[in-house]
Amino acid sequence: MECFKIRTYGRMELAQAYCPNMNPRAAYHKLTLWIDRYPHLREQLTAIGASPKSRTYTPAQVKMIVEALGEP
Repeated sequence: MECFKIRTYGRMELAQAYCPNMNPRAAYHKLTLWIDRYPHLREQLTAIGASPKSRTYTPAQVKMIVEALGEP
């Protein structure tokens, strides 16, 4: 198994890393639910520049998500 790398990810790409057996939209919806359920993660992501209109997650945002949810 390949080691997960912290880098810029498209939002659908990261979501499918967490939910590989789901279609991209469903995977993205699931990832956003997990982010919203993790205490303060949405606020922390917003504080470093994430927005609902963003199409990508920066390496800093990916690191924050992985620290909260674990590696995909």
